[in-house]
Amino acid sequence: MVLGYDVSQEFKRLHRCDCGLVDGFAVKSDHASSVCSLCAGSGSWDQLREGGLVGCCESGCGSQPDPGNQGRGQQPRRGADPGAGCWQDCVCPSLLHCSNAQRTSPQSDKDWGLGTDAWSYDVEKPGRPQILQTYNVAGTIHDYVVAALCGHDKPLMSAHNAASWGYFNTKSGTWNLQILKDSGFPICWLPNIMESGSIAGKTTHEWCGVPEGAEVGVALGDFQCSVYSCMSEKTDAVLNISTSAQLTFALPPAFQPPDHPNPSSSVAYVPYLDGIYLAVAAALNGGNIMSTFVGMLKQWMHEFGIEVPESIIYCQTINSALNVDQTDLGVQATIFGERHLPGQLGSITNISPFNLSLGQMTRALCRGIIENLQAMLPCQRLVESGVRRIVGSGSALARNQVLRQELEKIFTLPIVYKETVDSAVGVALVMIDRK
Repeated sequence: MVLGYDVSQEFKRLHRCDCGLVDGFAVKSDHASSVCSLCAGSGSWDQLREGGLVGCCESGCGSQPDPGNQGRGQQPRRGADPGAGCWQDCVCPSLLHCSNAQRTSPQSDKDWGLGTDAWSYDVEKPGRPQILQTYNVAGTIHDYVVAALCGHDKPLMSAHNAASWGYFNTKSGTWNLQILKDSGFPICWLPNIMESGSIAGKTTHEWCGVPEGAEVGVALGDFQCSVYSCMSEKTDAVLNISTSAQLTFALPPAFQPPDHPNPSSSVAYVPYLDGIYLAVAAALNGGNIMSTFVGMLKQWMHEFGIEVPESIIYCQTINSALNVDQTDLGVQATIFGERHLPGQLGSITNISPFNLSLGQMTRALCRGIIENLQAMLPCQRLVESGVRRIVGSGSALARNQVLRQELEKIFTLPIVYKETVDSAVGVALVMIDRK
């Protein structure tokens, strides 16, 4: 069973992309490489042997040449694909209770790795998939890739990904073993922890132009790498609005997170690099609000027998809103809830016969997205923390001028926009800066 994404297809895409990238480039054996992933998720598999991947069935292992990429090295061959899940599955409630224990990682919600694994492993309860009994190690999909490249029997995990899995003490860099033991979770599954930015091992064979013996960095978090790619000053805050939204800034080196995270807090503290933490307001509501609104309009028109492409609807909503400077229509733009307030959904207030135009509704939606971020991490707190400017990025922010206008009204700090904030660039910079 695979939840959220197809691991086999992801692995094939990675192989094709890497083989395409090396055309015309020479890769030296003393160059370090690393990976990060947008959807870290949760995966489990049988132990790695002989440099290849073995699944839960008794199929072959090791490596073999990829006939579609002759001359470009070997592609690690897998047996059966590992079981995998990601945050969007939201398949389980919070199962492991640890109110009196040091966790220090953000609260473990239904979309977190170890919560999903614990839910799947608890086979005595009806409705749970009885698949994890066949596996003996676990990690994220990019830990899986690193283990395959380095020929590790057991995956290694950075503090970035361990914190995102939950039940991890970021101060000590260790799992909350007693909590997991008491719940009956198989702690032998847990990956060994490495410092973020460190070297996990070396390639055991040539792969897509990357020579045997090349250093491979431990897999890093997508969020942290995105921040690293654009936070040019320590006094910068970074705002990304794509499908969801994140507003973050770096805390002083002396900062230590609380031992017991407050599940009702809208701000989490995640490990960054070199012992520094990021304060982050990670909203579940961002560009998906506008996408849902456009989809609703398209469906309404469809019911009237009119077919209009979503791209045209989107452009018209923005153009209409640009003709409206302000509106007294109020929109609580949290239709997807928030982790700290899962029961808080969306609402519209102050409706009158005079504020129901497409332009006023669109502007109110955009303002609602920004007001939600302001409520989670107020501009005043940024100023008090020494932030001097906001670096804005993300596809939703780049294509929506109304959203940028509302951002500049509500957040009074100077704002600069960057179209290319890329975790792939960030992970490369991390490894380059550590050479």
